[in-house]
Amino acid sequence: MGALDDWEDQQQHIDALARFLISHHCPLLRSILLSPDPSIHFPLLVDFAELLEFDPPLAHLLFSHPSRLLPLFDEAARRCQDVILEDPDNLGYKASKKFHVHVRINVAGSPLESPETFPSIGRVRVKHRGILLTLKGTVIRSGAPKMIEWEQTYEFNVHPELETGKSIKPPTSCPSRRSKTCEGTYFIPVEDSKVCHDYQEIKIQESTQLLGVGSIPRSIPVILMDDLVDMVKAGDDVIITGVLSAKWSSDLKDVRCDLDPMLIANYVRRTNEMKSEIDIPDDLIKKFEQFWVHYRDTPLRGRNGILQGICPQVFGLFTVKLAVALTLIGGVQHVDASGTKIRGESHLLLVGDPGTGKSQFLKFAAKLSNRSVITTGLGSTSAGLTVTAVKDGGEWMLEAGALVLADGGLCCIDEFDSMREHDRATIHEAMEQQTISVAKAGLVTTLSTRTIVFGATNPKGQYDPNQSLSVNTTLSGPLLSRFDIVLVLLDTKNPEWDAIVSSHILETKREPRSENDECVTNIWSVPMLRRYIHYVKQHFNPVLTKESEKIISSYYQLQRRSATDNAARITVRMLESLIRLAQAHARLMFRNEVTGLDAVAAILCIESSMTTSAIVDSVGNALHSNFADNPDEECILQS
Repeated sequence: MGALDDWEDQQQHIDALARFLISHHCPLLRSILLSPDPSIHFPLLVDFAELLEFDPPLAHLLFSHPSRLLPLFDEAARRCQDVILEDPDNLGYKASKKFHVHVRINVAGSPLESPETFPSIGRVRVKHRGILLTLKGTVIRSGAPKMIEWEQTYEFNVHPELETGKSIKPPTSCPSRRSKTCEGTYFIPVEDSKVCHDYQEIKIQESTQLLGVGSIPRSIPVILMDDLVDMVKAGDDVIITGVLSAKWSSDLKDVRCDLDPMLIANYVRRTNEMKSEIDIPDDLIKKFEQFWVHYRDTPLRGRNGILQGICPQVFGLFTVKLAVALTLIGGVQHVDASGTKIRGESHLLLVGDPGTGKSQFLKFAAKLSNRSVITTGLGSTSAGLTVTAVKDGGEWMLEAGALVLADGGLCCIDEFDSMREHDRATIHEAMEQQTISVAKAGLVTTLSTRTIVFGATNPKGQYDPNQSLSVNTTLSGPLLSRFDIVLVLLDTKNPEWDAIVSSHILETKREPRSENDECVTNIWSVPMLRRYIHYVKQHFNPVLTKESEKIISSYYQLQRRSATDNAARITVRMLESLIRLAQAHARLMFRNEVTGLDAVAAILCIESSMTTSAIVDSVGNALHSNFADNPDEECILQS
């Protein structure tokens, strides 16, 4: 550290950093000089890989002593402006020097992406303190932006210690290192020399998808300053590069002083668009295409082969497995001329007696989604399902709930009927408009909840088919109408069905099956299904054909004219649900066009949502629905 503390060596480092900025970032520096507002804080993004190639010793020094070298980098950016301003002909008379330029270090594509310098939050240790560290996580709390006293001038400049607090403490000794020691102990600040900066505290948590069963996700506070303030909000996925430090307080009496790790951020990158990215190799895409070439003449048999890979340990339940697949795939989001969005994500609710496999489907669906959160209606934290304001260290902060953390993925909610009161009031907006509007404790914002909701609940007491679904579940009609599919699983006495199910369960407990059987069942394993669902969502945007439009329109008008108990649910939302489900079925069938078959499949799911249906057998009980032996032939006969 002696080399960095020496003034001459510091100037040499500043000159080396300035040469790097001039050679690699001159156009960006010119645009900063031409900016009309000198009070703005300007970020200057530098790739660590470029610096490593330009000057390896300097890059290593930046990695090992970032808290000392980063301020020198900012000084080098100011010095570069002077060099460029010496040639005013290239800039014009409007150019002016900007004093608030902050160099931000991007480690992407550099050796610093190794596990040692890019650990998970739960693996941060003392050895990481003081180096340039990168952490990845989800923002679970975001504090309000504040002002912090950053510099006070006496005969020398004094800065606050972020580790102990946010205020500047008067100096008790002179830091001068001249030949004659200064023995002064009382210092008077220079008038009007106080400099303030923007300041914000957030908390990030490691992704639960990367943790094993029983592991507790760890979190760490992060300090954002200047141009980084208010860049992210609760629920955002971020990659943050900064300096690991320890936070402590010496003001508390009779309390042991623990050191809590915290990250002082240098660069923040939002990765929301990467939430559901899955790497799909080309050979796997060819397998998908060959699969559908093989089933060109019997597409429904091919579809059923895919559906049988969903929760294979549960026998039958064809309707439920079809509904799960269509929900996970979803339809196409539509934005009209006025900017109003109609969601593409579908929502599914399973209402059924205990032991009908609801939780099994919830957990399996979570495995098929790259980003998923499983919770109960009560929620695992005070934030519950939506969002709440919590007080942390005397400051109000927003804490994201399950729906916000699952943004861009799937939120599985067991015991859906046991939601908290404030969640019941907010979840309507979260499911339909896919946002949550917050106005709590002076914190006013809107959070994104573009997530699929998969709920499960038990009926209240014995299910009464003569009563409405709202009465049987104690869920309000408006909330139930947000679900595209509501399936009722009733454990009725059916000797034939009981014999089939018991035979299947006993068969699975026997000796291992033959290799041929294993090959058939492993064709659509969980990783394969996961990649297939992601692929069809990304590469297919089905459009309605005239045939499908006619079928959907006719069915909707017929339901509107009917005077059944379900008439309250037959609204425009139902028409939108039909379109979403038909588009999802077209994607499932590897098509970019919604045919009449897709429209019929969507109607099948909607009809299965009704306790009394003229189309679906078993009086709407999806529990006893089974896979057909020859689905394509049966479809031709029925049509």
